[in-house]
Amino acid sequence: QVQLVESGGGLVQAGGSLRLSCAASGRIFSINAMGWYRQAPGKLRELVAAITSSAGTNYADAVKGRFTISADNDKRTVYLQMNSLKPEDTATYYCHVDANGYDRGTYRRLEVWGQGTLVTVSK
Repeated sequence: QVQLVESGGGLVQAGGSLRLSCAASGRIFSINAMGWYRQAPGKLRELVAAITSSAGTNYADAVKGRFTISADNDKRTVYLQMNSLKPEDTATYYCHVDANGYDRGTYRRLEVWGQGTLVTVSK
């Protein structure tokens, strides 16, 4: 079974920085893409940033120029460096992995979510 372990959330003042990490483990054969989503209270979950196995990246307009996504494929870990944080960045951040691997003995495409890590940005 594939699992994701997130770390790096916390409380920071506006203008500060945080770095989120997400490590994937389990019966993964290959990773297609990894990404970060966030969900603020009362709002829908939204894509923050994603990175493909070929290092292509995609960012939400709200975080362009402030956040940087990167990945270490050997460690199956994805990072999100968040700079110039704003109060509106406050949310629970979820790691997402699109991979190919084994689930209950069956080889198939897998989509796995992390448990979420809370980021709070104070004014």
